[in-house]
Amino acid sequence: MDYFNKTLPRAKGRKLEKEKCVFDPSLKELTEAAQAAGFQITETDEKVRFPKRPYVRSGYIVLPKESTKTKILNKISEKLVSKRAKQTK
Repeated sequence: MDYFNKTLPRAKGRKLEKEKCVFDPSLKELTEAAQAAGFQITETDEKVRFPKRPYVRSGYIVLPKESTKTKILNKISEKLVSKRAKQTK
């Protein structure tokens, strides 16, 4: 989840540009965006902590590696941002 968190700097775990991220994404939003992007989730855990932020439970999902990590993150990000945009309108 920290890969897509707009409030975090890249040094704390954000992987994409701020335009491709949202404010504090939830694990549920992340799983829905991954499924909407056409990925099959193989594993998920909401109680783990990201090493750069050990005081926050962030969670993760595991996807099969079909292409590069950057392409996968961009596809999920596209769905996540569009879903958030629809919610705010």
